[in-house]
Amino acid sequence: MNPKQLNSHVEESVVMRHEVGLHARPSVKLTKLAKSFDARIDLGFSVDGPWIDAKSIVKVMAAKAPKDSTLYFRAAGRDAAAAVRALVMLVEGDFEDGA
Repeated sequence: MNPKQLNSHVEESVVMRHEVGLHARPSVKLTKLAKSFDARIDLGFSVDGPWIDAKSIVKVMAAKAPKDSTLYFRAAGRDAAAAVRALVMLVEGDFEDGA
């Protein structure tokens, strides 16, 4: 799926297939990767949100998204497209190292 760019925002969605959903280990990997980018990155569980800060481990873990949830990423900033693409690849790679 290609990222959708709206104004200065980049948006993309991906279905999470991780067996136990967005629990501790995937949440840590997701937030750690998000923090490696300068862009503001939001995570939602529907196209209309509500949106949470993808760099906040507390908020991401509290979401408790189950397997087969669609994760929606949106980002704004100079490296927004790279950030969204990297996060989608992480989810598509089942949160494995090197994904």
